[in-house]
Amino acid sequence: MQVTRTVFREDHEQFRSTARRFLERECAPRMAEWNEAGRVDREVWRKAGREGLLCPMLPTEYGGGGGDFGHAAVLSEEMAALGITGVTFGMHSDIIAPYIFRLGTEEQKQKWLPRCASGETMLAIAMTEPGTGSDLKGIRTTARREGDEYVINGAKTFISNGLNCDLVIVVAKTNPNETGSKAMSLILVEADRPGFRRGRKLDKVGQHAADTAELFFDDVRVPVSNLLGEEGKGMYALMHELPQERFCIAVAAAATLETCLQHTINYVKDRKAFNQTVWDFQNTKFKLADIKAQAVAARTLIDHYLAEHMRRRLTLEEAAIAKLFATETLGTALDTMVQLHGGYGYMLEYPVARAFVDMRVNRIYGGTSEVQRDLIARKL
Repeated sequence: MQVTRTVFREDHEQFRSTARRFLERECAPRMAEWNEAGRVDREVWRKAGREGLLCPMLPTEYGGGGGDFGHAAVLSEEMAALGITGVTFGMHSDIIAPYIFRLGTEEQKQKWLPRCASGETMLAIAMTEPGTGSDLKGIRTTARREGDEYVINGAKTFISNGLNCDLVIVVAKTNPNETGSKAMSLILVEADRPGFRRGRKLDKVGQHAADTAELFFDDVRVPVSNLLGEEGKGMYALMHELPQERFCIAVAAAATLETCLQHTINYVKDRKAFNQTVWDFQNTKFKLADIKAQAVAARTLIDHYLAEHMRRRLTLEEAAIAKLFATETLGTALDTMVQLHGGYGYMLEYPVARAFVDMRVNRIYGGTSEVQRDLIARKL
């Protein structure tokens, strides 16, 4: 991209080399297989754990890498560069595990975090319900207190790692007398609890290797000690962690834009049409010049916010700006790049076509673009 980057340190670049070697060896050759199967082989998670690629931000005392968000960003960039999608290392490590680290009791952290870092335990977080979407205050899943237990009933959908997960953070209403955010809590539910049931694997437009599923809770009993954080403070916990989730999506979007731009440049310079290359048409050059400018703008924005986040200064509004700009820019650019590929742009064997379907969800999950606009507008 010819953009001078100063945000990463030497230890980040060493981690990049480790990540790239692992992804080239263990993931890239198997993407077609995993897309066909609709899930990723569990063994690759344990291999990633042995390589130190899972939970790189966790302190070493809990089995993590003792790094910062720069290490998480590096892994995300390398996966984007190789077109690896649906392999949810980042969601597990950078989005879900931080809830346990920040909110968990020492007993919870000692029990679960080393297993998360090793790949022995796969995490999922169950927020979305069939009738709520982005409206988390409208959830209907309940966790009723009975003595020293919570009894959980409800249904969740669009749950990443739904088929493979061993531990789920469930967003549930614990106080029937409260409304909105004060009614919600976060509860850890082990996948082997009686009454916990996995539904169908959802047939998505893209990201086919991601095992996205429905989850059902029918009188699932868990000890009160499985409460994560304080009762009634679930929404506050979500609001604290969502900026990092949204920024993770933005980081991947910016890297994917750069990768797909290079793939498209290579393609149009090689593809012949009407006795010249597709590159020789002025329209092609102008379209790609626009995308190059957009990619540089996205990279500059993301690296600025990345530096801020590594200092733990990224705000809710800034994360929304990053996600909105990076994902919307990528979406528009991918449509153009598919067009420049002609018929081959519609073939999933081409990286741009795969990105076209895999990245469409970026403007939906983690909070839709409309939610991001609303968050930004509140500060205007």
